[in-house]
Amino acid sequence: MATHKSAEKKNRQSMEQRLRNKGHRSRMKSDIKKFLEAVQGQDKDRAASLLPKTLSTIDVSAKRGVIHRNTASRYKSGLTKKFNALNQPGEAKAD
Repeated sequence: MATHKSAEKKNRQSMEQRLRNKGHRSRMKSDIKKFLEAVQGQDKDRAASLLPKTLSTIDVSAKRGVIHRNTASRYKSGLTKKFNALNQPGEAKAD
């Protein structure tokens, strides 16, 4: 347990940041899951409407420091590839 005043303050700040980050991460993961369900269900219209929202949520999480910017870029690239594969008839689907 923290014994110095500054350590106690840092502990309080860390707890608040953890809860804030948890909310952003949960929202991001939920949006990704909804998008992937639309892709799995071959629902092109729903996937097209969810993609910009999902990418925006990922960008916000990276901007706020919840995830690293390279991690955000990797997520966005993978989701975009899945969406593009959904719109290409007769080609191999991206997993």
